[in-house]
Amino acid sequence: MKNNEKQCAHAAQSSGEKQSSARQSRVNKQERFTTKEDVHLVSVRVSENKDILTQMFGNSSDIKMREMILGKDRVRCLAAYIEITAGSLAFENSLVGRLLNDLSDLPADRIYESLADNGQGLCDVTPFDNMEDAVQFGMLTGDVILFIDGFGAALKIPDKGYPNMGVTKPDSEKVIRGSQEGFADSVKVNTALIRKRIRSARVRVKEVKAGLYSHTNIDLVYMEGLVYPSLLEEIERRLDSYTIDDVPDSGIIEQLTEDEWYSPFPQFQTTQRPDRAAIAVMEGRVVLICDNSPTALILPTDFNSMLKTSDDYYNRFQIATLERFIRYASAVMALALPAFYLAVTNFHTQILPTSLLLSFAAARQGVPFPAVVEVLLMELSFELLREAGVRLPGAMGNTIGIVGGLIIGQAAVEANLVSPIVVIVVAFTALSSFAIPNEELATAFRILKFYMIALSAWLGLFGFLVSALSILIHLAKLRSFGIPYLMPYVGAELNHYEDERDSLIRYPLFLMRKRPIYTRRMERLRLTFGRKKNKGKEQ
Repeated sequence: MKNNEKQCAHAAQSSGEKQSSARQSRVNKQERFTTKEDVHLVSVRVSENKDILTQMFGNSSDIKMREMILGKDRVRCLAAYIEITAGSLAFENSLVGRLLNDLSDLPADRIYESLADNGQGLCDVTPFDNMEDAVQFGMLTGDVILFIDGFGAALKIPDKGYPNMGVTKPDSEKVIRGSQEGFADSVKVNTALIRKRIRSARVRVKEVKAGLYSHTNIDLVYMEGLVYPSLLEEIERRLDSYTIDDVPDSGIIEQLTEDEWYSPFPQFQTTQRPDRAAIAVMEGRVVLICDNSPTALILPTDFNSMLKTSDDYYNRFQIATLERFIRYASAVMALALPAFYLAVTNFHTQILPTSLLLSFAAARQGVPFPAVVEVLLMELSFELLREAGVRLPGAMGNTIGIVGGLIIGQAAVEANLVSPIVVIVVAFTALSSFAIPNEELATAFRILKFYMIALSAWLGLFGFLVSALSILIHLAKLRSFGIPYLMPYVGAELNHYEDERDSLIRYPLFLMRKRPIYTRRMERLRLTFGRKKNKGKEQ
């Protein structure tokens, strides 16, 4: 009997170890492809390590290897780094210089002892026992690798690293009230900007690697206890479900991990604002930050979240509600206004007042094209101006967008190519698309606008309603990591209708006491009154 129990226990332990091994293998799939079968151990001889580095990098001119002599026993050492990523090795300018200066007067045995125990107290000094790891996770991350004769490990010492833009104002999501900081290109800077706003020990940052050759760092930022563990597991599963050679931007991850690849609507919310990302973390969502990209991904998301801005919560509820009404109306007009104009003027003129109909007819006198050609011509012209304004540098891009639109519109009207009412409709549609705070959502409306124009020009109001209904059905079926895309307009009862308080109408803050549906059910209370004794303490 005891033997059977031991065998069962041993089998359970082996099964647990196999599951743990499989899980670790799945998480490290991207890193496994970079591991070489031929691992070169770090030699105790500097010359051998230098030869291996030369063999690995070939004749790359940006790889610098500087040999020096340390201590009273004249111990040879080698500092290897990528040009620009390391500053001066002088004492007053870098951690490497300070380390070398501290070791310059010590005998050999004291040098080895000090290095083994990190006697200098330098932070983030990491030893590597093989050359591949030293290069991949040391030199290529922008740090200095130090080799010393007689010491069988390579030391990674942080330095100034790769150049980046630093913290600047975000190009999009501009707000009147609130922080003006935007995400930088460095993943470490971006995670620090979120921690700056949420100073809690429960904030977790989980780092994964992506890219067979780029080895891009991807950080998952979330609040322990608020996020659903199943959401984290699903995100990690999707990140591990593909292998790609390079991940230059978070947009690559977005396209490879979304549920419905054919949908024009974004299933990840993008942001360049740390305060918006911090709000999402406090809602129990996960913020995905990709190295070399100032755009973070927030997941899961819904349609309502993409029409919110950060200063909706910084302003009073009356103005926040008014602005949301304007954004929702702008979204409808950016999608449907040209199509509705075509449906009415081509098929259902009887619903227009006689005076307005006569005005439209007078404006179209002498125009040689049908109304649908007019609309398409002007829409494509405005899309061309928008693209040109984005690609042209600086103030010239803004100028070409405004002046070009005025000149082309006026010239087209005077040449009787289009009617004035079409110019007004198309210009109003373009203005409405600019009022949508999320650029990817605005892009979806810009694409679907042509779909509605085509059906409305063909079938009139029937085509308009069919196209609008098909888009609405698609939105109703769409999900983002299990969350209905039209939340809280569908499924609001799942959170006892609390999410409706932060939808089209933003309730006063003292009535918004619970977090949205993204948060774990038992952790949704976020606002209480009369408990000042706990002020400043984590619950």
